[in-house]
Amino acid sequence: MIQPTDTILVTGAAGMIGSALIWELNRRGCHNILATDRLGTDEKWRNLVALRFADYIDADALFARLDEPALRGVKWVFHLGACSATTERDARMLLENNTDYTRRLAEWCLQGGRRFVYASSAATYGDGAQGMHDGQEKLDLYRPLNAYGYSKHLFDQIAQRRGWFERGLVGLKYFNIFGPNEDHKGDMRSVVHKATAQIRETGRVNLFKSEHPDYRDGEQKRDFFYVKDAVAATLHLAETSTASGLFNIGSGRASTWIELVTPIFGALGLPVKIDFVPLPDALRGKYQYYTCAETARLDATGWSGARHTLDAAVRDYVGNYLVPGRRLGEAAGF
Repeated sequence: MIQPTDTILVTGAAGMIGSALIWELNRRGCHNILATDRLGTDEKWRNLVALRFADYIDADALFARLDEPALRGVKWVFHLGACSATTERDARMLLENNTDYTRRLAEWCLQGGRRFVYASSAATYGDGAQGMHDGQEKLDLYRPLNAYGYSKHLFDQIAQRRGWFERGLVGLKYFNIFGPNEDHKGDMRSVVHKATAQIRETGRVNLFKSEHPDYRDGEQKRDFFYVKDAVAATLHLAETSTASGLFNIGSGRASTWIELVTPIFGALGLPVKIDFVPLPDALRGKYQYYTCAETARLDATGWSGARHTLDAAVRDYVGNYLVPGRRLGEAAGF
């Protein structure tokens, strides 16, 4: 179990999941945290302001400082940093940042007996034709659809071939995570974030029409998972010494877009008004109509499940963060 005196390294610390992880660690009395990220002009630094940690280290300086006493004492590493834009086309940059950086950090952890938990991605599954089974058995059958997914998939394959999962590495395939501290993500923000702004401005929200005969408009499905529950699952796996390998991190339930946006209207005290608009040309033939995390491996570790229903998660996010313009840690109890 993670103790308040343990030294913890969190990469991607200013991102949505990284900052939420630090927030949850703070709630558990842990403040001896080394936060690592690359801070640019998108103001994600604001996600760190209300959090408590021992030091900040720029991601580009991390490897040069691994022999410093503070870093030699690290017991737990949560590697959540990456270039996560699924539209990024610079494959060389993605492999350097997402594959090679992860490999070097994993080697350091294995050499020093540190617990290494890293973010893989559900994007590694590609179009889902081979299913979305976590674990390592079907790794070589998956065909990611973009360079981001491949950069994550390649490290999973490297870890498997070098026997690192047998040595305790834990990889997390996050599904549709949403929640506080995602303001900086631009077009990669969740639909909850975007829809809340649209509803507050116009009283209505747009959802895509369906072009699939098996799905009605707005009833395309995704596995939506609240970031607070995602970090709880992350910490559960880190602290479960027998857990190793790849795990899907999701609710295990596919919900419709209508189910996702309806609680937003409720949280804002407005009637539900949804307009259905055609799919843009860029998404035709590439749109996913169904995703759902298979969570049997996660459940088998003793995970007790999410604390929030989708309705409760959306209402918490909208009512306690988006509307008041608050980040995690900026008010007592939140």
